[in-house]
Amino acid sequence: MQKKWLCLVLCFGILSANAQRRGFTPLFNGKDLQGWHQLNGKATYEVKDATITGTTIAGEPNSFMVTDQEYSDFILELDVRVGEMNSGIQIRSLSLPEYMNGRVHGYQVEIDPSDRAWSGGIYDEARRGWLYQTEIHPAAKQAFKKGEWNHYRIEAIGSVIRTWINEVPVAYLVDDLTAKGFIALQVHAVKDNQAGAQVSWKNIKIQTGNAMQPRPLDGTTPVVNMVANNLSEQEKLQGFSLLFNGKDLSGWRSAGKEVSPDKGWLVEQGNLVVQDSSIKDRPGDLVTTRKYGSFELVFDFMLTPGANSGVKYFVEETPGSRSGLGLEFQVLDDEKHPDAKMGTLGNRTLASLYDLIPSIKVEPRFRKKIGEWNQGRVVVYPNNHIEHWLNGFKVVEYNRGDMIYQVLVAHSKYAKNKNFGMLPVAPILLQDHGDRVSYRSIKIRVLEDATD
Repeated sequence: MQKKWLCLVLCFGILSANAQRRGFTPLFNGKDLQGWHQLNGKATYEVKDATITGTTIAGEPNSFMVTDQEYSDFILELDVRVGEMNSGIQIRSLSLPEYMNGRVHGYQVEIDPSDRAWSGGIYDEARRGWLYQTEIHPAAKQAFKKGEWNHYRIEAIGSVIRTWINEVPVAYLVDDLTAKGFIALQVHAVKDNQAGAQVSWKNIKIQTGNAMQPRPLDGTTPVVNMVANNLSEQEKLQGFSLLFNGKDLSGWRSAGKEVSPDKGWLVEQGNLVVQDSSIKDRPGDLVTTRKYGSFELVFDFMLTPGANSGVKYFVEETPGSRSGLGLEFQVLDDEKHPDAKMGTLGNRTLASLYDLIPSIKVEPRFRKKIGEWNQGRVVVYPNNHIEHWLNGFKVVEYNRGDMIYQVLVAHSKYAKNKNFGMLPVAPILLQDHGDRVSYRSIKIRVLEDATD
């Protein structure tokens, strides 16, 4: 027994020395929980063989083993092993008496052994819910190995949080809600039949200050950017540019005209807002001054109760008309606007290809309330495969111009419009439907040089 203990001490000393030589400082001494304390639930945490193991207790809320120290910018690495239990690594998290009686809240890097495979995604514990899940990054779904040791790397520098599992990049989140907080190891609340489930952590180490050695940008990991009208360095590398600068209508004009509207559309606190029908002489739709062929368009939108709008692409304009005809990502309050109950099988509801294809309905928790920001995404590939995304989930996909598309058009309100939606290049359009709707963070990247 004495030899085994001596071996563990020597091994930990070697690991600590190696970590320090690479600029890392151990957060866990391999012997006990010095420098940590427990919050919220009463799940058990024990140290054995230089490993922290958390064990679930039925009826207990989420439990957290929390660092005594808080961290702002850092690079964290650790190894995790879990079988069936959901867990997570809290970063920049807080426990405040005035917030839910001390409930731990903040960013959580997911440990998810389930079939949905969201490990490495980022959840906002006890606050906003999911911020980044891997539906938007399918290549990351294979990184986590259930029942095996998995190596996590987390970089939190400024407003950017990046994650890797087993050296596979998973998430790139831009968010500025919380800049500093503790790190914590979560044991999730469970039902009675899951009592005794375990999750283990080891080799927990951190870089801070001048010791930090962030990895170069990869240019491929999709970005979720929650900072308004902001382009991260990764988005710039990927070729994104802002269509709305957050200040004025530069790059936009009225549909059917060559100039921007002088009323009806306005910029308020960095948001592009179409005012409601109380404004006389409606301004009409707003279109980009540039035309696009294949592209990826990302935009945030916020509805008021009962509101209707839309984001159109491959738009055909008629000189002098205040509107444009094109394929539409529907922006709608499904509960209160009557258009949601019209059309066929819900093909006029939120995120649908308007009057053609109904969107897949995401779980209510992933659909923001009226008055909150949703994120839409439209991807038009060079081969005319097109996707609609809502809050990180693909909800529509189709092939523009194929036989199925032609049949859908023939049975829609566009049946008499020859070659509907088939222009090679066209502007992006924001619809004025007489209701107050706000847009922000409108950005685009060209997927093929097919613009003019």
